[in-house]
Amino acid sequence: MWIVELTFTPAPERLAARPAHRDRLTALHAAGAVRAAGPLADDSGALIILDVPGRAGADEILAADPYFRTPGVEVRSVREWSPFLR
Repeated sequence: MWIVELTFTPAPERLAARPAHRDRLTALHAAGAVRAAGPLADDSGALIILDVPGRAGADEILAADPYFRTPGVEVRSVREWSPFLR
C-alpha cells in the first residue's frame, strides 16, 4: 500500500478541479485501487491510501489525474505503508 500526502493552498484552481478529482478517486475506490481518501480536518491537505502493486502503480495514478498538477495542490510525499491490520 501507498500513502500519498498532499498539501493545499487557497488557489481557486484547486477548488474548481476538485469535483472531477473526487469522481476519479470514487471510481478507483470501486476498483479497489483507493482504500481511503479525504482532506485533513483543517483543509490544509489530504491523505490518499492506495492499494496498488509497486511505486510505479502509485505514480501511474498520480500521473493520470490532472488534479495533482493543479495550482494549489502539492504532492508532499508518496510513501510505502505496511499495515498489519486491514
